[in-house]
Amino acid sequence: MTAKQKKNLLRILLSAALIIALHFVPVTGWPRFLLYMIPYLIIGYDILIKAFKGLVNRQPFDECFLMAVATIGAIALGLVKSGDYTEAVAVMLFYQIGEWFQSYAVGKSRRSISDLMDIRPDYANIESGNGELTQVDPDDVEIGTTIVVQPGEKVPIDGVVLQGTSSLDTAALTGESMPRDVATGDEVISGCINLSGLLKIRTTKEFEESTASKILELIEDAGSRKSKSEDFITKFARIYTPAVVYAAIALAVLPPLLLLALGMDPAWGTWAYRALTFLVVSCPCALVISIPLSFFAGIGGASKEGILVKGSNYLEILSQTKTVVFDKTGTLTRGKFAVTAVHPERLDQKELLHMAAHVERYSTHPIAAALREAYPDEKDGCSVEDVTEIAGRGIRAKVSGKTVCVGNARMMDDIGAKWKPCEQSGTIIHVAIDGEYEGHIVISDVIKEHSAQAIRELKKNGVTKTVMLTGDAKAAADQVASKLSVDEVHAELLPADKVAKVEELIASKKSPKDKVAFVGDGINDAPVLARADIGIAMGAMGSDAAIEAADIVLMDDDPLRIVTAIRISRKCLRIVRENIWFAIGVKLLCLLLTAVGIGNMWLAIFADVGVMIIAVLNAVRCLHAAK
Repeated sequence: MTAKQKKNLLRILLSAALIIALHFVPVTGWPRFLLYMIPYLIIGYDILIKAFKGLVNRQPFDECFLMAVATIGAIALGLVKSGDYTEAVAVMLFYQIGEWFQSYAVGKSRRSISDLMDIRPDYANIESGNGELTQVDPDDVEIGTTIVVQPGEKVPIDGVVLQGTSSLDTAALTGESMPRDVATGDEVISGCINLSGLLKIRTTKEFEESTASKILELIEDAGSRKSKSEDFITKFARIYTPAVVYAAIALAVLPPLLLLALGMDPAWGTWAYRALTFLVVSCPCALVISIPLSFFAGIGGASKEGILVKGSNYLEILSQTKTVVFDKTGTLTRGKFAVTAVHPERLDQKELLHMAAHVERYSTHPIAAALREAYPDEKDGCSVEDVTEIAGRGIRAKVSGKTVCVGNARMMDDIGAKWKPCEQSGTIIHVAIDGEYEGHIVISDVIKEHSAQAIRELKKNGVTKTVMLTGDAKAAADQVASKLSVDEVHAELLPADKVAKVEELIASKKSPKDKVAFVGDGINDAPVLARADIGIAMGAMGSDAAIEAADIVLMDDDPLRIVTAIRISRKCLRIVRENIWFAIGVKLLCLLLTAVGIGNMWLAIFADVGVMIIAVLNAVRCLHAAK
């Protein structure tokens, strides 16, 4: 609780205590009036000041003006008629209670995001010549600098591990509770917390371009992009507030004039009281406060899950998504080659991998890296000599005296080895030893762990069509699409072709309300991310261009987060609609009751403050919208 919130809470408690105490003080007339003005001014002085400033600045029609007019009018009626000032002070008291709840709720939401986004590093460690560490401003660290991150410190800048192994806490970035292990050669992103070993990292970006800075920038900018619901409430309040002020004036003047014209008692005091009650009831606080708060809390709830939404308007669009279009490589698949099958002829699988990995020991090709990863044991006593790379064919080497050829079908033809075709999709690596064919190894892009589940869950959550667009060969694309049960697949596409396909999907929508989302990660995906109704980028390994063009960023590259994002957006919009209908419905009913004389100031207090508190508490549920 902030100092301001504590101060306001103290004012509320003090005023409430004085009202209760004054109820038992047997005084009347001016002494009673002066005594009641003490709690009134304690609880309402700031509202009166704001109302006065609004009048001076010619912007009077806000809730402060309504509260000031209503309570001062009620006090005037007490002076002239009843001598009861309890209602006037109570209206101001309960209004301030509502404001306190709203302030506390917004503060809670902001603290949740602030705690979550507490990833901005204060310094970076640079090692001097004598081995001592010097703390410098991360802004002053250039690309290619070696920095040192000790256990318990934040990684200040994106880079590659030069030395050391450790586990990184990535919860603030990805929402993942499990630490991520890193070693020499691994990429690390800023904002993670080093949990164990000392790391030396070579920076690959400047601080302002690093992941932590980009995330903070996205969160800070999110509030500037308003949803249609927020725009509606802003426009509604501008028209509604002066309208009800004029309606209250008419309610105070026209009925008495009509009664006077009919020769009846005009009852000026009764109609003035109804008009003042009408003003209190009419305050649009619940709408004006709860709707932006709902979206703000929704964005905070999404951030907790590692989903960065660049504005509440995108949250609203996402809730209407009916078609989700995926890029393949790096989005549904890892974008990394791996051994997916081993088909030996005479040797066993391990020995076939053993020979192939030794031949590819010194190659930098991604296929060679996949083979070495499948057989990581380099210290098995085998000698590798006379390594020769044959362009467009493969690699030949002597492994413990045997000539081993690892390459494509053309290499096998060249050496006369009778190779066998493979029905599986992927890159086929054939292996021959001393001219005899020994089998082949299939290397392909690996489907992400949660991709199939993501497709299933999307369909359960109202997405009617899933599409995959890729530049890969048709056979590889069809195999992935079949395994994932994607509804539609288009292969061998250029970036411009992807844009054209998404435009076709947008044009074929059954309803303008149905939205098309595109999910991608590469530079070539940036145009289609920008063209789709809603663009979703993979944030951990995605390109800067894709992240910049997207409307939503998934920080852990897990496609299952798309389902979470849609659930959050739909729950947030459901809460927004609940608040709109509840607030407007109660207001209209209470205004009607007040106008015909059934409602009183206590009903007005509920219609204003009670509705606001209920709407605000409902809005705070968006912080936990993923559940």
